[in-house]
Amino acid sequence: MSQKIGKVYLVGGGCGDPELLTLKGRRVLSQCDTVVYDALVNPALLEYVPADCERIYVGKRAAHHALPQEETNELLVKLGLEGKTVVRLKGGDPYVFGRGGEEGVRLHEAGVPFEEVPGITSVIGGLAYAGIPITHRDCASSFQVVTGHLKNDAAHLDWPVLAATKGTLVFLMGMKNIGIITAKLIENGMDPDTPAAVVREATTPRQQTVTGTLANIAETAKAAGLGAPALIVIGKVVGLRDELRFFDSRPLFGKCFVVTRSRAQASKLVAKIQDQGGEAVMYPTIRIQPVGSEMARLEKAIAHLGGYTHLILTSANGVDLFFQKLGDMGKDSRALAGLTVTAIGKATAAALKARGIVPDIVPARFIGEALVEALGPTLTAADRILLPRSKNARAYVAEKLSEICPVDEIKIYETLREDRTDVDVAAMLKAHQVDYITFTSSTTAKYFAEKIGEDCAAVVRDSGAKCASIGPKTSEQLKALGLPVDIQADTYTIDGLMAAIEEDCTKNH
Repeated sequence: MSQKIGKVYLVGGGCGDPELLTLKGRRVLSQCDTVVYDALVNPALLEYVPADCERIYVGKRAAHHALPQEETNELLVKLGLEGKTVVRLKGGDPYVFGRGGEEGVRLHEAGVPFEEVPGITSVIGGLAYAGIPITHRDCASSFQVVTGHLKNDAAHLDWPVLAATKGTLVFLMGMKNIGIITAKLIENGMDPDTPAAVVREATTPRQQTVTGTLANIAETAKAAGLGAPALIVIGKVVGLRDELRFFDSRPLFGKCFVVTRSRAQASKLVAKIQDQGGEAVMYPTIRIQPVGSEMARLEKAIAHLGGYTHLILTSANGVDLFFQKLGDMGKDSRALAGLTVTAIGKATAAALKARGIVPDIVPARFIGEALVEALGPTLTAADRILLPRSKNARAYVAEKLSEICPVDEIKIYETLREDRTDVDVAAMLKAHQVDYITFTSSTTAKYFAEKIGEDCAAVVRDSGAKCASIGPKTSEQLKALGLPVDIQADTYTIDGLMAAIEEDCTKNH
């Protein structure tokens, strides 16, 4: 029996900001067996692929190719003929100077089914993030997109036609030849005073934009140290930048944050960083794993919930696993009728509210000591507490409350070190590319230090990166590891952590 042929998706990853990926692009990434990706693809997009997905890097930068284009074409054919679902992930749009057309033609020749999933090209998205609209009814009713990767004599471009354009000119891959490009346009009749700009690493927190005129933009960009990857834009629309810029004026713009939370929990913090203009690098140090034998104990406890007077939940993970088991047993929130429900932290309380349960007690401070202070005086020896929580949790709560009444502590999950990662944070730290490292628990601090290695404290201190802690227990762990505590949240929540970071950024801007 002949083997079933797979399918290749030529996916545009957008022009830098990971949120510019299309919904279809994200869906096919989540379903692929292999992803073949380029240098200009944001590594954050690889978080969408399955854990067991094969990852193949074929990046190209100028003359440095990890894999020549012809070999990339054949690789896609080979993977498709092996029956795999393949995503060929490219920066921008595959058909805008991305050589996706060549790959599609080769797949067609080999009889391998494929689809092109468009991406937001930097021609549109990159200029927009710089505050430069590619068209505007008052000054540009057309645009031309031109390769700046010139042959030796540059004669393959129709310079008289380009110089005569009344719209917007955008050159991609042209930084090496910016002097030739501007000179040719002036030589062929374009006004030297025409507004011009260069936008480097568009839509990322490293975005840099310089403006000038056709006559001086090459020298202006050189003086600012701008190199590839960058866009060159020429036309009256450049003059609208001061009115339309939004991206590079946000409070965390230009700052790089390492987020150490688990993959499942990182999204909220990542979104808040990105909304404020920062770059969030996901570097999960922990993962949550249910403990099978303890989940069996939880099932027995749920079957006899009537024997308890109190339920204490200390994390959103605990809430998720508790209600998952409740649902598996054919029960819902009505099973908690008559119980006093206590939650530690806003996130735990929010997870309960999402399931229709408003907790009776939420301590003002989100630590075990505050829970004991709030709940302890209300208890009697006749009470009985169900406490499903992490195997890694401190013993304090269970020990203190058991002095008053029976406590059934069930350690339903454990926090393990997450070793899978798509970024080399140690290398980023050594290259001074990180501004902040966020820690949301003592466990994230512990495993971060293990992942970086025995010289972690020295690496972090030498890097200049600031350690931001969500609260005192996390800060204690950081200090024990020899790591600095540069920032500590006043309120021990993600919102509190972000507020402290934003204050630090503003203070040190």
